[in-house]
Amino acid sequence: MTRRTDLREFLSSRRARLRPEDVGLAPGGGLRRVPGLRREELAFLAGISAEYYVRLEQGRTPNVSADVLDAVADVLRLDADERAHLHRIARQPATPPRRPRAQHVRPGLLQMLHAMGDSTPAFVFGRRMDILAWNRLACALITDFGALPPQRRNVARLVLLDEDVVRLYPDREFVARDTVGHLRVDAGRNPDDPKLAALVGELSLRSEEFRKHWASHTVKSKSHGYKRIDHPVVGRLTLNFETLHLPDDPEQFLTAYTAPAGSPDAERLRLLSSWQSQGNETVPAPRAADEDFSAPAG
Repeated sequence: MTRRTDLREFLSSRRARLRPEDVGLAPGGGLRRVPGLRREELAFLAGISAEYYVRLEQGRTPNVSADVLDAVADVLRLDADERAHLHRIARQPATPPRRPRAQHVRPGLLQMLHAMGDSTPAFVFGRRMDILAWNRLACALITDFGALPPQRRNVARLVLLDEDVVRLYPDREFVARDTVGHLRVDAGRNPDDPKLAALVGELSLRSEEFRKHWASHTVKSKSHGYKRIDHPVVGRLTLNFETLHLPDDPEQFLTAYTAPAGSPDAERLRLLSSWQSQGNETVPAPRAADEDFSAPAG
């Protein structure tokens, strides 16, 4: 997961999505060895030389300007997540990367999770999509996080490898793509994280879904949307989710699931909360992950 490799493969994959006629060029030009735009065509449209673009795609322009990257992003029709990812992986950091600080969940946030626990499933995840804290209703909805070994408390591992969690999501393609896309964003932020590299290696070996989406360089921040869940107790739910960046740690996220008041989905959440409160859910209160997991050294 070097910056150069990531940059080259990302730009190449985005060029492959476009045909010359998509960007106003004649479709001719002889036999094409690869699909999509050629490097010289992209360079022409972005207003830079072909030689400079080749160096950019190869990661040999560490001081490339934001204006050039925006011009390339415009030609490639990158969305906001992809554009931000391009800026992160194409520009050399001003200072050498530092060892990531341990992530702790603030006591006030744990109290908020507790207050939400009877009506709103919610959890906090951090770097590498490690699950740092959760409330009781999140456990009843997804899985008993507290009963899992610490190394398995990870969104990507659960969504892609845990058979019980896999069965919850009827929209497998949608959920898997977005999960891998968020992990790709994390890789752009922390390309030198050895624990992230180990996670990517594990998922690559064990999940065909992961390999497919990782190879396509899917980039997606988990910000908001909806999820359909086939729950073994209350049946099918369609829930809205919001994922919020925490202001004192931009690599820590709070995800909460809700349903419109008075809707069948809200009633199913209420039933799930009642089922959990009757002793069918083993985690009695919101929890942070074990100390050796919620505060990793790297």
